[in-house]
Amino acid sequence: MHNHGLGSWMTKRRLKSPEKTALVFDGHETTYRQLADAADRVSAVLRQRGVGKGDRVAYLGENSPEFLQVLFGTVQLGAVFVPVNTRLAPPEVTHVLTDSEAVALIHDPEFTERVAPGVQAARIAHVLVTGEGSADAAGLAPALRGASGGHADADVELGDPAAIIYTSGTTGRPKGAVLSHGNLTWVSMNCIVDYDVVSTDVALMISPLFHVASLGMGALPVILKGATIVLEKGFEPGSALAQIQRHGVTMLSGVPTTYQLMADHPEWAATDLSTLAKLTCGGSAVPTRILNAYEERGLSFSQGYGMTETSPGATSLAPHMTRAKQGSVGVPHFFTDVRIADEHGAMVPRGTVGEIEISGPNVFLGYHGLPEASTDAFTADGWFRSGDLGYLDGEGYLFIADRLKDMIISGGENIYPAEVENLLSDIEHVTGVAVIGVPDERWGEVPWAVLTVREGASVDTEAVRAHLDGKIARYKIPKNAIVVDELPRTASGKVRKGDLRARYTPRV
Repeated sequence: MHNHGLGSWMTKRRLKSPEKTALVFDGHETTYRQLADAADRVSAVLRQRGVGKGDRVAYLGENSPEFLQVLFGTVQLGAVFVPVNTRLAPPEVTHVLTDSEAVALIHDPEFTERVAPGVQAARIAHVLVTGEGSADAAGLAPALRGASGGHADADVELGDPAAIIYTSGTTGRPKGAVLSHGNLTWVSMNCIVDYDVVSTDVALMISPLFHVASLGMGALPVILKGATIVLEKGFEPGSALAQIQRHGVTMLSGVPTTYQLMADHPEWAATDLSTLAKLTCGGSAVPTRILNAYEERGLSFSQGYGMTETSPGATSLAPHMTRAKQGSVGVPHFFTDVRIADEHGAMVPRGTVGEIEISGPNVFLGYHGLPEASTDAFTADGWFRSGDLGYLDGEGYLFIADRLKDMIISGGENIYPAEVENLLSDIEHVTGVAVIGVPDERWGEVPWAVLTVREGASVDTEAVRAHLDGKIARYKIPKNAIVVDELPRTASGKVRKGDLRARYTPRV
């Protein structure tokens, strides 16, 4: 038997760089030897409870060393890791646990009440809480101290499932995307090639590891190269700035909102950012005001596009092209291909909007337990149908138009909200924006803008319309602008536009 997948990574890191710092968390350093030994003990604990190849092991917890210990301990057995979004409500947690058919669950103690219905519904026999546990809950820490048996070397191929990660649910009930060992290996290789990850890097991890971007394009490529992760339990801009200066952070990943909050923090100007060399941003295009703030400090971004089903990276825009190709999400990653198709599946000319299709070893195996949805997700020749609209310019750079489901049809004209949102993001004091279609008796649908703004600021419909006037066709300009305290978002930062449409449709 031999594990050709992620389960071999810890053994090889223990051999190649045993005393190198793998993690820094809460002031404590963990070497690769210690991380590998802990993963071995996790696999022993799970194996003693009957967990084997193909079984699903769920994990619900904030960023911590235990997250990575359980991940690598699980895949050593050939079992499948199921990270659960910590922001889910009990019914949503129940769905993930039952749908994935998890046989074991490890969770932080603060989530005990939230997981209880799911544990019962899924009939999960083996439940452990991180830490020491209590009279009512078995603790992971004492279980690991009592574990024995050494490293598990299951028979695992790159094509075998490694993880089930649930989609953000912007198109309905979350589906479990099955990612193989090969998917996660190749997306790591894409990052190493396109973001120039090296073993001397120090990467600050501020986004939740249950999110596929933080895992597939953050933690895993850094570990594969034997670099160091500075792991934060959650994101707080002041703490992130302090960690950059304290540890000489070289790499940082985030979404536009996190970068904006850091730039707005009182310590921004005083923080030493001289070690930062690699900034990556996903989720949406970086607004001009954020580009300006970071360029003033000598920093620029790699931007990109992807989704859970592509592990998640599909394209990347190099920092030196940020201005020249502003608004683009770049070119395909090194081991990935992208094409554009019309509604009949035929390829379209450069500059023509169509559905983005993706191919490569980072594209997922399918949706767990949903054979029809899995088949529908691919073309006849095996390309993944993203459900996103976009076009390739003359040089092969990808521009996103929008998701198919979010397209607004007003008086027979197609409106792609992303185009309008990118412009609205540059209005002073606007911190978040979503453009949705609202029913209209005359036009069928008209666009509305839903905004969040800085505390104490105000933005109204007239300001929005004035900002857009002359920049886009008038039929694309929102007929109404509403300021809200918070936009409903998924864990990956995507706005739940379905929630907004449901909220405002009755007003018409």
